[in-house]
Amino acid sequence: MYRTTVKIDGMMCSMCESHINDAIRRKIEIKKVTSSHKKGETVIISNSSLTREEIDATLADSGYKVTGFVCGTYEKKGLFRR
Repeated sequence: MYRTTVKIDGMMCSMCESHINDAIRRKIEIKKVTSSHKKGETVIISNSSLTREEIDATLADSGYKVTGFVCGTYEKKGLFRR
């Protein structure tokens, strides 16, 4: 699995977070997405690696601008894992 952290400019409130999360869910196959307007970032958990181009294309019509992008491997930490 992969964790992608995307810095996004233009998020001002919780509705902005919802708009971004919905846009990503509609266009990209993911496991989980969370956004924070306070941090200005969205974190995506997916089975496949994502590219900045995919995220740019997904948010192109939304009015938000991608300012940073990091994608790396992710291992879910369970209750009994160390």
